[in-house]
Amino acid sequence: MVEKKLYRSKKNRVIAGVCGGIAEYLDTDPIAIRLLWILLTLFTGFFPGVLGDIIAWIIVPEKK
Repeated sequence: MVEKKLYRSKKNRVIAGVCGGIAEYLDTDPIAIRLLWILLTLFTGFFPGVLGDIIAWIIVPEKK
């Protein structure tokens, strides 16, 4: 069985590729993930969404 791993995307990237990588992992549209991330950021007071994106940028490895 092949193990799925989360990577930052190289082809579906706007800034760091985090949302594109999540979309590839979940096999969904990256635009939907970006919209959800933006809504989460706006409705949680901006800081948690931005901080989560920066942490994911650091922790999630880039696809080779």
